[in-house]
Amino acid sequence: MGKVYDRFEERLEIQAIADDITSKYVPPHVNIFYCLGGITLTCFLVQVATGFAMTFYYRPTVTEAFASVQYLMTEVNFGWLIRSIHRWSASMMVLMMILHVFRVYLTGGFKKPRELTWVTGVILAVLTVSFGVTGYSLPWDQIGYWAVKIVTGVPEAIPVIGSPLVELLRGSVSVGQSTLTRFYSLHTFILPLLTAVFMPMHFLMIRKQGISGPL
Repeated sequence: MGKVYDRFEERLEIQAIADDITSKYVPPHVNIFYCLGGITLTCFLVQVATGFAMTFYYRPTVTEAFASVQYLMTEVNFGWLIRSIHRWSASMMVLMMILHVFRVYLTGGFKKPRELTWVTGVILAVLTVSFGVTGYSLPWDQIGYWAVKIVTGVPEAIPVIGSPLVELLRGSVSVGQSTLTRFYSLHTFILPLLTAVFMPMHFLMIRKQGISGPL
């Protein structure tokens, strides 16, 4: 094992990377409220793991979506636990994200030189809410169906482009299979991809600029 490690160390300088991570200065004013971003990240990782597990059983069709969720909950070993963790960690993620935004705002974390950190954080906040909206519809029960209908109907009030936007979101004039397919694609592919882009940017900038000052 020692020789294997030495080969990796010679090529990747693992120890230097580890030293850089562990030697980062933490200001004395940091308290538990500065951990809210990390808790949000933890909830996101739980979401990824449990969401991936559920894709093995979920069927994104209007005729089978609800039945596949019921099957997961009642027939699959620990399926009820996986879905429950996914659901409650989603709520926890949104709550922690909101508290994190308040903490950053109150401590002036949006001020120079951290403007871009704030911008990427706001983008991640929008993505988090989008995860919630799209995921809420996937069971395709009465609550999910009407939630989609209401959310996708909001742009209707916009002059000129309102109706085209509604059709773009729904995939047709009315809510149906095209809508579910689009929301499923957003929830499982597009939103995770965007998050995978902006989250490393957010953390790298925090790493570079350090933690904002106290209240």
